[in-house]
Amino acid sequence: MAGAFKGFGPKAIPFLKALDFHQSREWFQENRDLYDSELHGPFCDLVETLSERFEAAKLGLRGDRKRSLFRINRDVRFSKDKRPYNRHLSAILSPDGTKMEQGVFYVHIGLERCFAGVAWWQPAPELLQAMRKAIVTRPAAFRAMVSSLKKAGLELDAEGRLKRAPRGFEDVGDEDLAQAIRSRHFVVRHDIDPATIHSSALVDDLVDFTLGAKPLLDWGRAIQGTAVAA
Repeated sequence: MAGAFKGFGPKAIPFLKALDFHQSREWFQENRDLYDSELHGPFCDLVETLSERFEAAKLGLRGDRKRSLFRINRDVRFSKDKRPYNRHLSAILSPDGTKMEQGVFYVHIGLERCFAGVAWWQPAPELLQAMRKAIVTRPAAFRAMVSSLKKAGLELDAEGRLKRAPRGFEDVGDEDLAQAIRSRHFVVRHDIDPATIHSSALVDDLVDFTLGAKPLLDWGRAIQGTAVAA
């Protein structure tokens, strides 16, 4: 049954450390109850609590305990790294509640870092092209979105930008627009203090972050409508 998020258990991160050390199905099965009580169960509650809060805030993002979480098991079929388990647990809340949509909220609790993001991540070619065209043809709207993000203490992530302008955009002169056009995705991130994951206050922190990132969601959704209609 769903429950209000009260925080991850005190052994959530230690469990991930131990799992990463053992990396065996036998150890995981022996400690499955600890995984469920300290990490997986609370994560399910977090997703459903956020879904309720996002609905109340009219953010257009939702999820549930069955569809939103990524498996802790790694897909090793095409990887040289054959370790069977991830070092983190993560989930996506999206407009339709699946992992296949664009314009999403992502939350990640792991050994290296804990963070959240709002993203248009690797959008389909037609949507990415529409976003790039919108940056050039409606620069004021793009700059207003960037300015709103900055007021919330956020900025677009530069990770994964192309080194050169994509075809058809070579003549864009304004540096801020030229950089944005080289983006393959549009993302803002929020670092989570690992010490805060054991409290229900994490929900307020993540809702505040997502409200601050709403201009990015709105900007992309407006463009997405034109890309689908084209």
